[in-house]
Amino acid sequence: MRKMFRHPVRLVAFFAACLFLATAATAADWSMARGGPALLGVAESKLSEKPALLWTFKTGDAVKSSPAIVGGRVFIGSNDTNVYALELSSGKKIWSAPTGDAVESSPLVLNGLVFVGSADGFLYAFKATDGSRIWRYETLDKILGSPNWFVNAGKTNLIIGSYDYKLHCLDATTGKSNWVYESGNYINGSPAISEGRTVFGGCDALLHVITLADGTQQKEIDAGAYVAGSAALDGGRAYFGNFENEFVCIDLGLSTNVWKFRERNFPYFSSPAVTKDRVIFGGRDKQLHCVNRTDGKKIWSFPTRGKVDSSPVVCGDKVVVGSSDGRIYIVALDTGKELWSYEIGKPVESSPAVVDGKIVIGADDGNVYCFGQK
Repeated sequence: MRKMFRHPVRLVAFFAACLFLATAATAADWSMARGGPALLGVAESKLSEKPALLWTFKTGDAVKSSPAIVGGRVFIGSNDTNVYALELSSGKKIWSAPTGDAVESSPLVLNGLVFVGSADGFLYAFKATDGSRIWRYETLDKILGSPNWFVNAGKTNLIIGSYDYKLHCLDATTGKSNWVYESGNYINGSPAISEGRTVFGGCDALLHVITLADGTQQKEIDAGAYVAGSAALDGGRAYFGNFENEFVCIDLGLSTNVWKFRERNFPYFSSPAVTKDRVIFGGRDKQLHCVNRTDGKKIWSFPTRGKVDSSPVVCGDKVVVGSSDGRIYIVALDTGKELWSYEIGKPVESSPAVVDGKIVIGADDGNVYCFGQK
């Protein structure tokens, strides 16, 4: 027995790693951008109306990446070229892993690995336990969007868009390419996944609908203008904004517009949160908008003092979002009334992740922030 416990520090680290792997990717976690493959932006966690600042973690540059939270750990990128793993409870650094350029992509945490893109043109796979690199996959230009995932024939696969105009599908275990689909321009956002297909918009002003199994095109739908953000998918419909100042809902089966929302002449970069009856999204008109999911009619708009490129997250009866005015806001889902705000002082382009009553978000001041009930 004494031999078994000769290295108590190593033993503790071993059991901590086992515990992380055993508890990874539960339903309450936020394992990827927008919370899940359909990119709906809805969290199971509830929020207090007056959360307190619990901790901050300083990186070496702006944090535009949005966090993933799995197994009590926060995973997030920074423009300082690193990916970080932090303790959710304290903000203490567990590990950092380097890439070759800024990391605006939001990590995907799956099967004990952390997948994340970099502006160096590579998609990386790191071990979630210690940050060691397992593989990297090269595209021909920068990756700013986040990876998504699906299972086909028992094999876990990844989907990632690149500024090389291509959507890449690869084996999550090996990093080997399965197929590549070429679009007509940059792919900036993350591809959404639902019902055996992936859907994304790009700078070619088209909404692409692709079969996941083999990468064949099902259809192209006119998106009206450049699509810089990510679409959300639900009920056979895609919800997204474009750079011709419209937020739209498209029926994927009919390839037609269901509705358009246009209020002021400012584009939409933020990705939406979609509930059973509402769609919530930010605009460069300095407002957070909430519209009726059925017909796109305005329910409310909440004014900030800067553009809202941060993508909102719905948590029960509340919505949390960042703004370029340097603040993080919580507003009431039913009325759009401000319930709480916290001033950081630098733009917040990162989107929040919410787990266990805690909000985690990055900011252009280089910090990762965690708010919750003390």
